[in-house]
Amino acid sequence: MNFPTRLVENAVTEIAKLPGIGKKTAMRLALHLLKSDELVTIDLASALVELRTKTQYCKKCNHISESELCSICSGNRRDQTVLCVVEDSRDVLAIEDTLQYNGLYHVLGGIISPMSGIGPEELNINPLLERAGEEEVKEIILALSPTMEGDTTAYYLSKRLSEKGVKISSIARGVPVGGELEYTDSVTLGRSIVTRTIYT
Repeated sequence: MNFPTRLVENAVTEIAKLPGIGKKTAMRLALHLLKSDELVTIDLASALVELRTKTQYCKKCNHISESELCSICSGNRRDQTVLCVVEDSRDVLAIEDTLQYNGLYHVLGGIISPMSGIGPEELNINPLLERAGEEEVKEIILALSPTMEGDTTAYYLSKRLSEKGVKISSIARGVPVGGELEYTDSVTLGRSIVTRTIYT
């Protein structure tokens, strides 16, 4: 790709480091910023610097926050007896978008993946065990991705949490609403049959 200046090349190189953005899209974005009002670029750069320097993680659940406690943990309208364990903050946002859950969260910061060199020690597991033992938690929902690594992590957590005397559940897995059976993969379809519910 030919660049008109070194400055454009540097901008494109940095933008292209973002996930899902190739060189062509990065070039379009760089040229868009170059054509826009200077304040647009300055505001964007300022917001990104502020995002990186002022963001912290909730000391209770490990979710993204602006202060010691995130807005979920610091709120008093959440069900304190239910704890949903997720891989990262993107999962918290996805579950919150459903408007179907009103409990608290615990963000692991990843999942057990021996192939990637990630073991239980690298994850936010010990604080979870402490919360399960000290807080008024009655149920822990394991909301992890239905992958081999996610299942391994869920199995490991269920074994460790079983000592705490709390109810352990997992999110249901099955055929998506509006989906057709012939296009559903065999593992998902099989699980949906095994974990079927009573039709009333």
